[in-house]
Amino acid sequence: MKQFPDSPAQPAFPQTRAWPAISVVMPILNEERHLREAVAQILAQAYPGPIEVVLAVGPSHDRTQEVADAIAAADPRVIVVANPTGRTPNALNAAIGASRHEIIARVDGHAMLPDDYLKVAVETLEETGADNVGGVMAAEGITPFEQAVARAMTSKIGVGAAAFHVGGTAGPADTVYLGVFRRSALARVGGYDEHFQRAQDWEMNHRIRETGGLVWFQPRMRVTYRPRPNLKALAKQYFHYGRWRRVVARTHEGTINLRYLAPPAAVVAIALGLLVSPVFPLGLIVPGGYALAIVGGSVLTGSGLPGRAKAALPFVYAAMHMSWGWGFLTSPRKLSRPRP
Repeated sequence: MKQFPDSPAQPAFPQTRAWPAISVVMPILNEERHLREAVAQILAQAYPGPIEVVLAVGPSHDRTQEVADAIAAADPRVIVVANPTGRTPNALNAAIGASRHEIIARVDGHAMLPDDYLKVAVETLEETGADNVGGVMAAEGITPFEQAVARAMTSKIGVGAAAFHVGGTAGPADTVYLGVFRRSALARVGGYDEHFQRAQDWEMNHRIRETGGLVWFQPRMRVTYRPRPNLKALAKQYFHYGRWRRVVARTHEGTINLRYLAPPAAVVAIALGLLVSPVFPLGLIVPGGYALAIVGGSVLTGSGLPGRAKAALPFVYAAMHMSWGWGFLTSPRKLSRPRP
């Protein structure tokens, strides 16, 4: 965790239309194709106050560094810093350390923000006194497979009841997608914990809440997200989600609930059922029941999808559940964060 320059904590911004300046921090790796458009979209936000963009560029395999340097040379509002590790939490800490303003917005290279995203975020910070506000990870697919993943990522069958996936009413939350923070809150908790290759957002929001801060879900802050393009990439993504969520659970006791335990329990039950089925055929009830439930859930949630996307949906649900559960079960203790 990092130490950042602090400023006097404020319960809320003064009720004035002197809009606070915002630093947008972006972890960047292999983004040559999309970087110019992503930065241009940020700078074109319908926000009345000053904006700067800090790009933390990792060791990319394309011309990302060259493109980033060219953008910064052409616009003084853009700053480029190095992220030699290429890891997301390190990039975010490097960008935060180089930023100048009291409000810090995390934005990813492929995130597509609504025009009023930053304006709504600042208004919500003012109204609630929260330390971090964020909204919906609005998954949208282009190919039939991506459309199936997007539907699964916005349904309770796929991801549970987390508001930043499935939507909901504004209010306090455990975590939110991306996030717009008070700098004082990041300084208080030491920023992102660089030990966590995944789940770093959930882990830091936990520390914000544990130190008395408020994390607020604002459904008006909808960010378009592009899902993984194939089953292998999706399974790898959710395997690492499960693996690192177990690391968070070991680090912060009491942060696991039944929703997180459901996928690993399903993996164990299905494996045991298949294992005993040659001598005890009734063991197939569990894997068979799961398969029927997934197919039925796909029928219920697949309305409006094209035929190929509907056909892919059961496999998408199974890949998400089984990969997350297997990652959780096999998460090695050597990944645990060293105790102070």
